[in-house]
Amino acid sequence: MNIVLHEPEIPSNTGNIGRTCVATGSALHLIRPLGFSLDEKSLRRAGLDYWKNLELYVYEDFQDFLDKNPDARIFMATTKAHKTYADVSYGPDDFIMFGKETAGIPEEILVEYEEDCIRIPMKDDNRSLNLSNAAAIVLYEALRQQHFEGLKEHGELHRLRWKSDR
Repeated sequence: MNIVLHEPEIPSNTGNIGRTCVATGSALHLIRPLGFSLDEKSLRRAGLDYWKNLELYVYEDFQDFLDKNPDARIFMATTKAHKTYADVSYGPDDFIMFGKETAGIPEEILVEYEEDCIRIPMKDDNRSLNLSNAAAIVLYEALRQQHFEGLKEHGELHRLRWKSDR
């Protein structure tokens, strides 16, 4: 799977999403401008020690992203969509795009992808969810649809054993 962040602004959100991508074997695609630096010193200061394990791609703008991923099937996460994230079928190479925290994906982009826009249902008086939470919700639904292919089957206790493992 592929997570795309269009002009992310808050480094901790991008860091959390990066960690989720590492845990799920998903790639993270960042579209500039970014609201933070990706230099090694900044990443280390933010405690992103897992960042070296992240499959990361950075693009100058949305057109650069499209040029480098010409066959990408992109789902656009927006609170304005007609369909929910659970109404679509995801493939293992699909891209799920999220916009910047303060404005979302620009409407000029959304109108070109109306059929591929998805939303997370919320009460009417909520503006949106936290970006890293939204990315995790949609990504895990996509992975669930693929039967969590390639992910660990079950966890292990540290000191004891599960009764079913005896």
